[in-house]
This record gives sequence, C-alpha cells and structure tokens, in this order.
Amino acid sequence: MSGQPEPWLRGTHTDTPAVIRAVIHTLELCREDIEKHCARLSDEQLNARPAGVAHITFHLRHIVRSLDRLLTYAEGRQLSDAQMQALKTEIEPDATASALMSEFKTGIDNAQGRLRAFADIDLEQPRAVGRKQLPASVGGLLVHCADHTQRHTGQAVTTAKIVQAKS
Repeated sequence: MSGQPEPWLRGTHTDTPAVIRAVIHTLELCREDIEKHCARLSDEQLNARPAGVAHITFHLRHIVRSLDRLLTYAEGRQLSDAQMQALKTEIEPDATASALMSEFKTGIDNAQGRLRAFADIDLEQPRAVGRKQLPASVGGLLVHCADHTQRHTGQAVTTAKIVQAKS
C-alpha cells in the first residue's frame, strides 16, 4: 500500500471498460484506506461515537451493504428480504473487529466481481431504484457505488483518527 501509487495509477484491470475500471479502483483505494486506518482498532473504538458521529461499524457495514443494494438495482433486480433485514441492522453498534473486517473485505471482493459482469452492458440502460422505482441508469448506479463508498470511507477514516487520538 504505502510507496505505491493509488490503484488508478497502477495500470491494473486494463481488460475492463474505463468506467467500471474506475469504480473497481475506487473500491481498491477504499479497502486500502480502511485497512490502514481501521483494521487494528479495538471493538470499543470501532463502536465509539465521538461527538455523536456515526460509529465506524456503521460506515463499514453501510459501505458493503449499500454496494450490494446498488449493484442489485444495476442488475435490474429489486432487493430481497435478506437485504432489507441487513439494512435495518447497519446502525447497531455491536460488531467485533474480526467479524466487521471480514464482512467488509468479503463485501468489497464480491462487489468487484459483480462489477466485472457489467463489462458488456450498455451503461445507459434504465433502472428503477427502491420502492418508489426512482429513475436511474446502470452507469449512474455504478458511479454512485464509487462516490458513496468513498464518502463513507472518508468518514470512517476521520472517525478512526479521532478515536485513536482519544486513546
């Protein structure tokens, strides 16, 4: 990780179309940032809420579970009961470090694999999101995977720095 350029500058995934490659690179960078700043935190630190902000547990669960939901919509499907149930438990501050990091790594790996399946799909294809069937496109959903993941990664990293400073 350190000493290397960011994933998008490593010349990887060149067999993947540019938009999908950019999303994969974003997920790789987020994974590296989370591993660098959060992987060695205690259960207490992962579930802490300094100044009332969301805990790191929420951000890491939300990253991978929202990726699952967004990719489900991009695939043209609606959410399952299991996905809806998982959504309801994201905010619970009950994670252990090992379980949380395992879910995070598995979720990122899974998302990267699913992203590759879009290589030959027209990114302008319309998709419907949520119960209200809000209009979106495959490309819009994939780009949102990247920007949403990056946003929550930044929040998790910032919270990690705060809880480490308080320790």
